[in-house]
Amino acid sequence: MPLFHRKPGPSALRRAAPVRATSHASTPQDDWRTYDRSAELYAASMEPVTKPAAAKAVQLLQLRPDATVLDIGTGTGVAAREAANAIGAGALVVGVDPSVPMVAAAAHAADGPAYAAATSIDLPFRGGTFDATVACFVVAHFTDYRTALSEVLRVMKPGARLAVTAWAPSEDIDEFKRAWREVAEEFAEREMLADAQARAVPWEERFADQAKLKESLHEAGLRDIWIERMDYRVEQSAEDYLSGRETSAAGRFLRDMLGEEFWETFRTRIRTVFAERFPARFNDFHQVLVAVGHKP
Repeated sequence: MPLFHRKPGPSALRRAAPVRATSHASTPQDDWRTYDRSAELYAASMEPVTKPAAAKAVQLLQLRPDATVLDIGTGTGVAAREAANAIGAGALVVGVDPSVPMVAAAAHAADGPAYAAATSIDLPFRGGTFDATVACFVVAHFTDYRTALSEVLRVMKPGARLAVTAWAPSEDIDEFKRAWREVAEEFAEREMLADAQARAVPWEERFADQAKLKESLHEAGLRDIWIERMDYRVEQSAEDYLSGRETSAAGRFLRDMLGEEFWETFRTRIRTVFAERFPARFNDFHQVLVAVGHKP
């Protein structure tokens, strides 16, 4: 039986809106829905996972040497650095994210891009500022994706390109994810975990659907939208994989709900299970939708 159960009636979780890319940067660090406590761990474990997709998105932007680029939901700055490297010396790349610790981690990682703590629904830029914009694995987190995309297009110049990445559903059974979920459900009911995921990433299913992703971008005002599916693998240690899962919505929720003592119990349990079932290093396969379109 799970350690924690969902209360009957209204959700046991707080009903405040998700905050990954839409809430003010001053959100308290003890809110599990933010990435504030996960910045260092995210940089170490998730950057290698998201970098191939970020590089592909930047490639599709076809950046000119004098391009100005905005990275929405920059996190620890993976896509921003890819854009800066693509442009070269003199690049003007700006990454924004509501999480101050994530922005600080991005700024600490390398010179090049500039970073600001800002939200996607209230960008601190004049209209028509950027030649290109990239949004990697963030649109599904928007509370109101229509408002957020409208604001993103506002700061883009006419003719500017927007590239978006979103996780796509896998056609194969993910044994690593299933093992993690089985252990998580020893500590919290499946419905609680699903509810947490829906609150942190409310549009996950919509943007994992290629047709709906294209529809949403078209409704926002983009034209000549091109979407391709990208499949790649990342070799990583079991420890890096589990660290990455700790930064996920379910991982952040569990840590907050369990408290540090039971959280350490969970961490020990999941590492024992992985040691029994999987090798110390393995290939983790990822499926991503990469979309690009332009503002008329």
